[in-house]
Amino acid sequence: MMAEEKLTFEAASARAEELASLLESGTLSLEESLRCYEEGIALVKHCENLLEEAKLRICRLDD
Repeated sequence: MMAEEKLTFEAASARAEELASLLESGTLSLEESLRCYEEGIALVKHCENLLEEAKLRICRLDD
């Protein structure tokens, strides 16, 4: 299990925003930027999965 899978939506979203700020600062090396980008992409995918799960739960309640 990846570390992102344990994060709440709020925590993952906050971390992704933090990474975006770091990348926008222009102070990171290329290697650090790539690591932040990769982590950010994984966090965004995790958030998308959590939102999709929530949507499915809501749809089940409407049935």
